[in-house]
Amino acid sequence: MSVAPSQSSSATSPAALPLPQTGVPLLDVNRQYDAIRAEILAAVTAVCESGRFVFGPECERLETDLAAYCQAPHGVACASGSDALLLALMALDVGAGDEVLMPSYTFFATASAAWRLGAKPVFVDIDPVTYNMDPQLMESAITKRTKAIMPVHLFGQCADMDAIGAIARRHNLPVIEDACQAVGSEWHGRRAGSMSAIGCFSFYPTKNLGGFGDGGFMTATDPKVSERLKLLRGHGMQPRYYHHVVGINSRLDTIQAAVLNVKLRYLDAWTSLRQANAERYAKLFTEYGVTGSITLPAAEAGSRHVWNQYVIRIPGGRRDALRSYLAERKIGSEIYYPVPLHQQTCFRELGYETGSLPESERAALETIALPIFPELTAKEQRVVVATIAEFCQAAKQRAA
Repeated sequence: MSVAPSQSSSATSPAALPLPQTGVPLLDVNRQYDAIRAEILAAVTAVCESGRFVFGPECERLETDLAAYCQAPHGVACASGSDALLLALMALDVGAGDEVLMPSYTFFATASAAWRLGAKPVFVDIDPVTYNMDPQLMESAITKRTKAIMPVHLFGQCADMDAIGAIARRHNLPVIEDACQAVGSEWHGRRAGSMSAIGCFSFYPTKNLGGFGDGGFMTATDPKVSERLKLLRGHGMQPRYYHHVVGINSRLDTIQAAVLNVKLRYLDAWTSLRQANAERYAKLFTEYGVTGSITLPAAEAGSRHVWNQYVIRIPGGRRDALRSYLAERKIGSEIYYPVPLHQQTCFRELGYETGSLPESERAALETIALPIFPELTAKEQRVVVATIAEFCQAAKQRAA
């Protein structure tokens, strides 16, 4: 595992570098749009002139090209990442009384997809370094009711798919990758979405491959699973007005596909910029001498981290104070996620008590995400780090 550099003895004091008086957004989608505006407008105009706003040729092109990008033989577009998770479970016949293993420290859609089908989310604690589901804790959570395993590739880094896959094979269980934050990420050379029965992706505008609204995508390794996903996303209808199963209405608009086809060409370049920003953060935090006060994110050796989020930890109950400090200086941040899923009110009946998933609960109290988008400038990153260093220095002085 590669980690951020340790604090250097020659670290520069925050006082030695004046803090620029300017804000930094958590995300600025307009910067990306401005760079490819002409291509986007041409693609959208072509759709408008064709009049094929649903299941147009741009949708089929996206399914082919993005599946190839994900190293998967089949791709199926849908209306959102949440629908992708739901459709994946439906395609594997997950239903009432079944159990689905998943992490608790993730976005709500992972658990709600199982819950909507009458299945029970079974939450597994996370590795405190990667924030992904800990495979060492998975096997003991498997019961005779377990129907599927749903790891989440959180913040842009793949879960340990070797270990998860081995456990799944031992118990003859399918795996669904929740890769909604991890398009293009890799685990030892294998792309997210290619290492399981079904991979699920989101095109929400904050994602690395973000559309102009909602959108989702599924990869599949089995052609029969791919065809079932296509059937389920369109009311179970084939041919028109003949319904073989009860599906849902989850189509990706052609305009969204056209936008995504343009953006897909730039995805690797944008990923490289995110990776460069992550490396620069590590150097700056060391330069400012605050690596002893916070914990920087780590990238697993042999993985390709695509940095959908750059999440640091700050212990001692100071996370919320840091966020307020940043907000006062117009520096964007976000907390992913302040309440783990096993502690959400709507899942109270599952019976999880405080302390049952300690690493998930601790991460929810200590983590905060900083700006990491591709167009973020080096100057803006210095502003972010210098402000955090100023906060840490003030906290040390108060404690002295």
